[in-house]
Amino acid sequence: MNETNVSSSVLNRLTAEWDALTPEAQKAARYVLENPADVGVSTVREIAEAANVKPNTFVRMARQVGFDGYEDFRAPFRDAIRRGTASFPDRARWLQDIGRSGELGGLYADMVGAAIRNIEETFAGIDAERLKTAAEAIWASRQVFTLGVGVNNANARAFTYLASTGMTDFHAIPRPGSTAVDDLAWADQRDVLIAMTSRPYRSEVVEAVRIARDQGLTIIALSDSPASPIIRAAQHGFVVAVDTPQFFPSSASTIALLETLLSFVIAVADDEIVTRVESFHRRRHQLGLYLQEPE
Repeated sequence: MNETNVSSSVLNRLTAEWDALTPEAQKAARYVLENPADVGVSTVREIAEAANVKPNTFVRMARQVGFDGYEDFRAPFRDAIRRGTASFPDRARWLQDIGRSGELGGLYADMVGAAIRNIEETFAGIDAERLKTAAEAIWASRQVFTLGVGVNNANARAFTYLASTGMTDFHAIPRPGSTAVDDLAWADQRDVLIAMTSRPYRSEVVEAVRIARDQGLTIIALSDSPASPIIRAAQHGFVVAVDTPQFFPSSASTIALLETLLSFVIAVADDEIVTRVESFHRRRHQLGLYLQEPE
């Protein structure tokens, strides 16, 4: 929460008083925290309907966190709109402001700017048709292997975890105690390998891609350059921007691209995947894996 959007003091008061709120008031507070821009432009009835609570719940919530009533609570949000700070901030001015905000402000501005640039540059070089073609290859395959080492190991495993809520034959490699080339030993032209590495390129990833290509797998590669060895070996290559002011490559665009690729897989799949995802989450609810929130 920052001052460029709405008064952070109001939002901070909501989080600080959270445990003291009734379950219904928590529903109202959650809506405000997640949709602060709506508060200044909506009537109490409109926002209550959106939050699925009664209008009086918002009044009681406002009083519980120290305001005279809902209109008093709403005032800072309306002021933010009048000041023109309620919408997403102008990037250049925003970054300049935080760059002057203190000793670490410059670093903060550099990191935020790099993350935004990386995502913009990545998606500017990719069109929807290319993503659709790669997604169709994934959905049509027998099994999918996602390969990343170092920081990309976490990215590969996160993608595999999400995909596994609707698809059964996704494998993050290398498996513990194994090597990527061993994990691919019985893979063939019916399978897909999604591989990722950026400079300095990891030799085990490059070698696994080469062997997988020889075995007939379809290769989907994410790397930082069109000249990357895994991009050149792939049928579907996607260049991701990874620049950062720090010593480590950024994962922001890699994660964003993987999430988008998975959304395309779901979009091109048949209705079976929707049934699987619903069944997966229904089972989790039945097993008590999710915190039950007030309805």
